[in-house]
Amino acid sequence: MSHNGRPSPRGGHTMTFDEAVTLVRAARTPGDLFGDGQDAVTYRRMARLLHPDAAPAGRTATATAVFALLADLWARHQGRGGPGLRTRRHQYMIGERFATGDLANLYRVRYDNRDALLKLPRQPAQNDLLEREAVALDTLRRLGDPQHRAYAPELVESFRHEDPDTGVRRTANVLAHSPGLVPLTEVRRAYPGGLDPRDAAWIWRRLLVALGWAHRAGVVHGAVLPEHVLIEPEQHGVVLVDWCYSVGGDGGSVPALVARYRDWYPPEVGRRGPATPATDIHLASRCVDWLIGSRADAALTRFIRGCTLANPRRRPQDAWRLLGELDELLERRYGPRRFRRLLLPPTPA
Repeated sequence: MSHNGRPSPRGGHTMTFDEAVTLVRAARTPGDLFGDGQDAVTYRRMARLLHPDAAPAGRTATATAVFALLADLWARHQGRGGPGLRTRRHQYMIGERFATGDLANLYRVRYDNRDALLKLPRQPAQNDLLEREAVALDTLRRLGDPQHRAYAPELVESFRHEDPDTGVRRTANVLAHSPGLVPLTEVRRAYPGGLDPRDAAWIWRRLLVALGWAHRAGVVHGAVLPEHVLIEPEQHGVVLVDWCYSVGGDGGSVPALVARYRDWYPPEVGRRGPATPATDIHLASRCVDWLIGSRADAALTRFIRGCTLANPRRRPQDAWRLLGELDELLERRYGPRRFRRLLLPPTPA
C-alpha cells in the first residue's frame, strides 16, 4: 500500500485476490484507488486479479461483482477533473453510475446543458452488441413512423472510446435520458400478488404499439424482458430499452440470451433460428403473464397461451393486428376503455 492509502503497484508485497476485493469494495470515489501517478498500472494489476476468468475456485460470483465495481471506478476516473469525455460531436461531463445492465454500465452525463446516459460495455468483447443497439436505434429513427419515436430511447451518438492508459477500445452509446421511468420489475415488486389485468392491459397495448412500430421498420427487439420494458405510470408511457440483442430484417438470430431469463425465450432463440416478430410477441406476452400472475381469467389465459406457442408459425405474426384482437377481448371482458391511474411507491429520480 502507498502512504496515502491507495494500492501501490510496486513493492515487495504481492496483492491477493481478497485484498483487491476489500480495496475495491471500500472505495467510495475513484480517488480512493487511483491518483498516485501510476493509475493505469494499478488498474491493470487489479483487473488481472479480479477478472472472473482468473478467480479462485468458488469465487467467480464475487469476482464478477467486484470487477464491475472496479470498471465503474476506472470509467469515472477517466472523466476526472476538467472537460471529461470529448468526442467529435460533443463534450460530456461524466457523473455517477446510473444503472448496471445485463452487459453494460450506464453513467449519468451532461452535454450542451442536457442530461443523457453513457452506456459502456464491461467487456470489449461485447462491443458488437452495443453496435447492434446503435444500428437499431438509428434504423428506427430513419425508417420508423415519427409519431412513435417515444417508444425507444433517442440515440445521441455512438462512438469508439479508447482508454488513453490501457488502449482498450469500447463502443459507447449515449442515450437521451427520460426521468420518471420504472422497469416492470418495480411494478411486480409493488404488486407481488399480481397486477390487476386492467392495469396490465394498457402496458400490453402500448408494448404492442412499440413492437408494431419496430417491426414495420424492419427491427426485431430480441429481448423483450421485464428490465427492458420501462413505464411512466402517471402518463401511461412505455419505452422499450436495450436494443443490443436486436435483429434486422435479414432473418438473423438473436445474438445472445440474458441468462437469468433463459426459460422465457421461445424455442427458436435457443436453437439459433431466425428471429421474427413472433419472437418479440412471445416475450412480450410472457412479461404480461408474469405481471398479472394468478389474476388472469380463463379468457385472458387462453389469449396469452396462443401468443406463446412453441411453433413460431402458429403464433401471431403482426403486433398491430394482435392489438386489435386484444382490444376486442378487453372490451368484451371489461367494457369500454377507461383511464386507470397506476400507483407505485416513489422511486429515485
